[in-house]
Amino acid sequence: MLKAEPVAVFEKIRSGIWAYNGVFELIDVWTESSGVRRVFKFKLRATGQSRREDPSLSAMKEDDRLIPTWVKLEVWKRDRSRCVTCGEKSGLHFDHIIPYSKGGSSKDPKNIQLLCVRHNLTKRDRIE
Repeated sequence: MLKAEPVAVFEKIRSGIWAYNGVFELIDVWTESSGVRRVFKFKLRATGQSRREDPSLSAMKEDDRLIPTWVKLEVWKRDRSRCVTCGEKSGLHFDHIIPYSKGGSSKDPKNIQLLCVRHNLTKRDRIE
């Protein structure tokens, strides 16, 4: 019997928004028909470990900079899926109000906001 393969799993929240869900063991894989498409299916088992603890996943750095799914969903709803500066609804980024590099938290929705790409690139790592 082959050893289960560890894989990092991400969940698609919305187009362009992905959340890290942890490390799982890949137990089985198969395809199924869905109309005219072939869909890959996976059987996974949670390991309870992080990418940092598994040497085979060491290329994927995990740190506290990652914004948890629940924070992203709360911010998305609070900011009404638009840039808080100009109201743009596309090309949105999750931005740390107090930058992570300056001690800002990724785990507090009060420190995260939605900015369009233009305003996020203009802001950079400044506190405004």
